[in-house]
Amino acid sequence: MTELVTGEAVALELRPAKLPSRALAVLLDLVAAMIAYILVTVLVVATTASLDEAAQTALAIATFLLVLIGGPIAVETLTHGRSLGKLALGLRVVRDDGGPIRFRHALVRGAIGVVEILLTFGVVACIASLVSARGRRLGDVFAGTLVVRERIPAGRGGFVPPPPPWLAGRFGGLDLSAVPDGLWLAVRQYLSRMQHLDPQVSLHMARRLADDLAARTGSPAPQEIPPAAFLAAVVHERQSREARQAFAAARFAPPAAHRAPVEAGAPPAGRPVPAQPWAGEPQTSSLPLAPATPSGPPRSPLSSTPAPPRDESPAERPATGFAPPA
Repeated sequence: MTELVTGEAVALELRPAKLPSRALAVLLDLVAAMIAYILVTVLVVATTASLDEAAQTALAIATFLLVLIGGPIAVETLTHGRSLGKLALGLRVVRDDGGPIRFRHALVRGAIGVVEILLTFGVVACIASLVSARGRRLGDVFAGTLVVRERIPAGRGGFVPPPPPWLAGRFGGLDLSAVPDGLWLAVRQYLSRMQHLDPQVSLHMARRLADDLAARTGSPAPQEIPPAAFLAAVVHERQSREARQAFAAARFAPPAAHRAPVEAGAPPAGRPVPAQPWAGEPQTSSLPLAPATPSGPPRSPLSSTPAPPRDESPAERPATGFAPPA
């Protein structure tokens, strides 16, 4: 990985393309350019057979310049640094600051590429790419460009190892609010890759990250605990706090499906809805009436006299075919 700084002072981590992938991309580009050059040459010769020798020589030189030199320049300019071979191998030409190239960058690369690739059969380009720390040939050096890899093989996500059981919950009183996200990311990346590092390098990185984390939390790291175990325990404590906060928010927030809008005058949920009186019937009070004191001997409920029926007109009686007794 190499670090490029953009005009906005933003550091970009890019993976420069090495010599084998660049050579294969150039070979594919040359094959495509030669096929196009042969087809164009046959077409030009067939259409200009009646011209004299000087005109045919001039057309041959123009065809060579336009197809083998102007073609790659135009392709890189229009595609912002992705020729046919680079597209097949996942490469791209970018500026030194990580931005897309323009016509002047492609022109310088193409003009110098004629000397270091076509005239010397790629020997100068290979030597320059091997000497350069970022694999740049002379055309890249003069144009201020760099060939980087766009497609990086996707690896498995880093597994952060859990802390030792005797450290679980020990750092529950630490104040983690002042720790920036960049430091958390660096700690997680170190914990996921520390098994693949040199032991001395891993110990040095763990101590430096532990010191930075202790300075942010305001509590020194215990000397009897290894730095890597301290980092794993603090990361586990942060994850536990975030999980508790998420579960608490999900517990006290009612689901959206059960949030029914309450209409004006509607009773709250969970309370019985009082029966509404029928239309045309007098509304009576819903308060319970006090039982009347009997003045005579108690009567059985079966012998109680029912209330006389209401006098209804024939038009108001239901048409059921049943005639009540007189």
